[in-house]
Amino acid sequence: DFDNQLNILMQVSIIGIISLGMTVVMLSGGIDLSVGSVLALVGVVTVIVLNASSSIFVALVAAVATGTVVGLLNGLMVAKGKIASFIATLGMMAAARSVALYTANGGSISGEVSGFTAIANSKLWFINYPIIIFLFTTALVYMLMHKTRFGRYVYALGSNEKAALLSAIRVDRVKLGVYSLAGLLVSVAAIIETSRLNSISSSSSGMGYELDAIAAVIIGGTRMTGGRGKIVGTFFGVLILGILNNMMNLMNVSPHLQGFVKGLIIIIAVVFQKRG
Repeated sequence: DFDNQLNILMQVSIIGIISLGMTVVMLSGGIDLSVGSVLALVGVVTVIVLNASSSIFVALVAAVATGTVVGLLNGLMVAKGKIASFIATLGMMAAARSVALYTANGGSISGEVSGFTAIANSKLWFINYPIIIFLFTTALVYMLMHKTRFGRYVYALGSNEKAALLSAIRVDRVKLGVYSLAGLLVSVAAIIETSRLNSISSSSSGMGYELDAIAAVIIGGTRMTGGRGKIVGTFFGVLILGILNNMMNLMNVSPHLQGFVKGLIIIIAVVFQKRG
């Protein structure tokens, strides 16, 4: 029924927003393993700035700036440092989590400003804000990837980087843009996650999100090697993951086994892509 569908959308909105960024990265032929840790780091920064400044606006600016800068650093390592995206973002995954843990003394920190929780817990008519933000972001990233020159460049880069270079595409700039966008989207997801509970845990927030995001992107039909895939596919990939989680919960599947099911789905999806 409709309420259940809204509930599923609400549950997947955070992973959904991260998956959009992951799609763009994977279309460019890269991968970003740091998204979960960066989410925790951005959440910690958001709450600290929120409590220090007592201003929701300042906290949101700090959140977006943090996510985008970390994304840009990933992009610099990949584009200028010529480090494989897997390694660069694996390093960032460890570093970002470590900074988050250090800053929050390994625990959770809570917001002390009333009104901050409204971001994730308010509704427009009868639809929760996170759902609206997810749908709006999906539309924006869709436009970016399918209607702009940047989008075409990302596809070109993912299909064949050498050819893209020879076509006078500024490959480095495109990579910087791709990872910065992914970081920006992670910061949006972090704002929702932090606002939902009015707190963030430096140790457990964002754990395993990179796997869920990669799973959603692959289920949505984006190739691991880049160059092929669609934003709409990812949107449905996210929904399929959400429905699966929902079904497993309804069928009382042990939460410890849910990762096994997800892993299986990733492998099956990749096998089907190889045949396609």
